[in-house]
Amino acid sequence: MTAQHPRVAIVGRPNVGKSTLVNRIVGGRRAIVEERPGVTRDRKELVAEWNGRTFTVVDTGGWLPEGVDTSDPTALTRQVSKQAERAMGNADVVVLVVDGVVGIAEEDDRVARLLRTTDTPVLVAVNKVDDQRREADVWGFSRLGLGEPFPVSALHGRGSGDLLDAIVDALPAEVEEVVEEDDGIFSVAIVGRPNVGKSTLFNRLVGDERTVVHDLPGTTRDSIDTLVETEDGPLRFVDTAGMRRRAKIDEATEYYGLVRALESVDRSDAALLVIDATVGVTHQDQRLAERIDAAGTVVVIVLNKWDQITDPDERLQVQADVADRLAFLAYAPVLKISALTGKSVVRVLPALRQAEEAYHARIPTAALNRLIQEAQTQHPPPPVRRHRPRLLYAVQGASDPPTFTIFATHELPPTYVRYLERRLREAFDLGPTPIKLRIRRRSH
Repeated sequence: MTAQHPRVAIVGRPNVGKSTLVNRIVGGRRAIVEERPGVTRDRKELVAEWNGRTFTVVDTGGWLPEGVDTSDPTALTRQVSKQAERAMGNADVVVLVVDGVVGIAEEDDRVARLLRTTDTPVLVAVNKVDDQRREADVWGFSRLGLGEPFPVSALHGRGSGDLLDAIVDALPAEVEEVVEEDDGIFSVAIVGRPNVGKSTLFNRLVGDERTVVHDLPGTTRDSIDTLVETEDGPLRFVDTAGMRRRAKIDEATEYYGLVRALESVDRSDAALLVIDATVGVTHQDQRLAERIDAAGTVVVIVLNKWDQITDPDERLQVQADVADRLAFLAYAPVLKISALTGKSVVRVLPALRQAEEAYHARIPTAALNRLIQEAQTQHPPPPVRRHRPRLLYAVQGASDPPTFTIFATHELPPTYVRYLERRLREAFDLGPTPIKLRIRRRSH
């Protein structure tokens, strides 16, 4: 169930400290911050709370309105600006961030001119006011025509409380929260680096193999989730609208695609991690895999373009590369396919269904404890600090993914925990899904 909170959009030209201010508001390092302009390219939505009010903070990329000259040859700047404009249009409060050291730039004037035409409350946050000496310069920003400016230091937190008070005061009156029921349909994100064949695989899965029933609005604004009816029931492919569009592949777009991929993973029950077999596992593949693993999401590894590798030794090397660099996903099935020709694509949906069954698995307590005691008898835990641990009993606390708690007399070494995890996977056919294993100490 997803609560609908008031939305606060943080906007401004590039490199004024918007993401740092967002991190200050939400109380952690959640937005990407780097000392160069244009790092934030997509909208990032985070939940914050102040004085009893909960609201969604929307971090946007640098906003450059129409008419501002840019040398960006890929037009990415304009795409980012449009994202910021959409965020502003859907916001209940807009916070315009400006640079207190640089002063009012031409871009600030242009942004302010647009903001003055809206009925949405607008607050001006003058950032980088790190001490009292700079406060006198803050009043010059009043000529933006957006009311009294708020001096803040996003980096050090100075003045952030006053700004948050003003944000909360400007929020609309609280209304009864509207929630959306989860329809329970298994959601799948197709993720991977640019140009690995995600769109081709998507089109093959929903076009050639199954019938598209209809498109549904996604949780992320401007995305489309595609519902596909299969012989075994429906599947939802997350954020596939963006995957269907071809785009220039360059460093900027690759970064932008990574952010979208991570958001799709967070919204999904499973992920198809598509890897270009002709290239092998890259650093970005590893980053995506780590995020999938941390999210507790089912994962199926897809080695695409497998037909382009004809040398047997090279094929063995690619498989060894996957086993080595993605060792933490050792439980995940690895499918070797060609999305372009359709070879072996028929194996993808069954693998997802098998993973879905394991993801929802509930193990009877009696069977679980028989397995734990059998594992202990066959291979007792090694001594830890002169004490030999003894496993007492186990329970499954949750599914989606399967989560188990094992009670023991002492802590267990990591190698033994991995042994227990392997036994659980083998005994209850949990291979395709992540599982969570928690060890609780109990004296007897």
